[in-house]
Amino acid sequence: MKITIITVGKIKEKYLKDAISEYSKRLSRYCKMEIVEVADEKTPDNASETMEKQIRKKEGERIEKYIREGAYVIALAIDGKMLSSEELSEKMDSLGVQGISHIIFVIGGSIGLDENILKRADLLLSFSKMTFPHQLMRVILLEQIYRGYKILSNEPYHK
Repeated sequence: MKITIITVGKIKEKYLKDAISEYSKRLSRYCKMEIVEVADEKTPDNASETMEKQIRKKEGERIEKYIREGAYVIALAIDGKMLSSEELSEKMDSLGVQGISHIIFVIGGSIGLDENILKRADLLLSFSKMTFPHQLMRVILLEQIYRGYKILSNEPYHK
């Protein structure tokens, strides 16, 4: 299975880079992992809804360039479906059984994802009704993908 995480913005904090590197290394024994960073747009304070929509559209166009035909796209969205760790692992497993060999996870920027990306997604996934920094969300997502593979392999880690 190939897993791609397309994310808006770069990680600046060393502790987050270290966590991302650690989980990417752990995942390398289970799947081919790729992280694609697209540039984020500066969002002025008190930006209008129209301006935020334009920003999401620009970021969305950058994301679309990396979405491959035939890939199963999971967009992280606060109003998406919430899954347990076991359910996410079952979803990844069932996609493989169905012949899907590429899963793309999409993490938007600080103001979310463009509506075209949300429409293109095969699944909208929510981790919580709470809001998380999108940089930290990358670590959380990697950890859950890793946890999912550990569950599928019946290996100790998941409790």
